[in-house]
Amino acid sequence: MPLTEREQKVLDELTVWENKLYDYEPNDFELAYDRYLERSFSLLPEEVQERFFSLFDSGLFHLHSMIQGAQLQMDAKERILAAGRVFQPELETIQDLRKLPIEQLEYIAGQQIARHRIYSLVQGGMSGSGGNLVLGADMPAMAVINLRVVQLVAMTYGFEVNTPFEMMVALKVFHTATMPARMQSAGWEELKRDLEEADDFYFYQGNEDLTDVTWLEQPIKQIFKGMAILLFRKKHLQGLPVISMAIGAGANYQLTRRVTDFAHKFYQMRYFKEKGAL
Repeated sequence: MPLTEREQKVLDELTVWENKLYDYEPNDFELAYDRYLERSFSLLPEEVQERFFSLFDSGLFHLHSMIQGAQLQMDAKERILAAGRVFQPELETIQDLRKLPIEQLEYIAGQQIARHRIYSLVQGGMSGSGGNLVLGADMPAMAVINLRVVQLVAMTYGFEVNTPFEMMVALKVFHTATMPARMQSAGWEELKRDLEEADDFYFYQGNEDLTDVTWLEQPIKQIFKGMAILLFRKKHLQGLPVISMAIGAGANYQLTRRVTDFAHKFYQMRYFKEKGAL
């Protein structure tokens, strides 16, 4: 079945985005930073390193499961289906959303993306204006917001995240989206390889390790963000710590923007793969 004019335009945009991902060249500072980080972490015993990343992976798995089973997520799933029924009243399941044209799926996904970017903005502002407890909860809150929106984008494009395969793919999408730009092309290739090698799209048979030393840059950025907030928290303008609020809101918004852009492109790619256009 030939692509519509809109589908062809989205596919062309996806190709341009993918090429930019592959063409990204790290600068000297980024290369030096990678070497320093790997050298520093290699000083730890190998058993400690494995334990550290195992705890990170386990935490992400459990967080993903908690979000997936939460009533809030069930309600969001029903809202996605309700939005789909505006265009096609006979929709019954998440898989039925694949029958919708790309422009309608983009519209529904755009609603989820915009809503969660606002959540991140508000969360960042709160972390910049509240006490140490609020600041300490910022990293877990951002993990929840971004994992949740990846799940919702997946469901919008007709992929339930309650099977081992889709759960692992969603986690890998989140993981790759939060990696430095210079390393995302390798993660994108691994995701595409997982799709090509999948047998029944139920059981996951690929590499289940998520975090490694290359992923540590994002948590380190979050730590530096917290330090900057603490530094400027006492500088008030009209009774509000505007600078620290702006730091928190801006950093959180940019992170969610990166995650949502990547997740949206990935599930658009899967949409075209399902149609046989790739």
